[in-house]
Amino acid sequence: MEIAEPTLDEFPRPRPSARVVLLDADDRVLLFHGHDPNRAEDKFWFTAGGGVEPGEDLRTAAARELCEETGVKIEPDALEGPLWRRRVAFSFEGRNYDGEEWFFLARLPTDAVIDTAGFTDLEARTIGEHRWWSCADLKETKETVYPVQLAELLPTATTWDGTLRAVR
Repeated sequence: MEIAEPTLDEFPRPRPSARVVLLDADDRVLLFHGHDPNRAEDKFWFTAGGGVEPGEDLRTAAARELCEETGVKIEPDALEGPLWRRRVAFSFEGRNYDGEEWFFLARLPTDAVIDTAGFTDLEARTIGEHRWWSCADLKETKETVYPVQLAELLPTATTWDGTLRAVR
């Protein structure tokens, strides 16, 4: 009997990411609507943010990702948090990931406009739209939103007490 050893590609790849709960003046959160290119029918909404580069700290990654995806420039030290931490196993483009997401809070500067021109080719192919969501919108939607607790968590984000919470 032979014991089958998995290849390195079969193990989930660790993926730390830094995400931003970007709020406008009405405390609505910006979400993107996208899909896995291998499963275009499974669409979901998610916050701005993405992978942390080697040697990059979480705050710097969050600010960089926010700027790349929205055109909004915020200094890393201006981010609040991390508010939340989410562990997630997922696949994307046929690759399995062991994700650890860290969520920071930022307020949209009054003169800022969302500009997605900085999307990567992959983001441009897989993100169809973005919009601002109120807490009521999140509670009423039947669409998939990540993190799944966002409707419950959003009201507490603006009065963060410094405690890091695990979320789903």
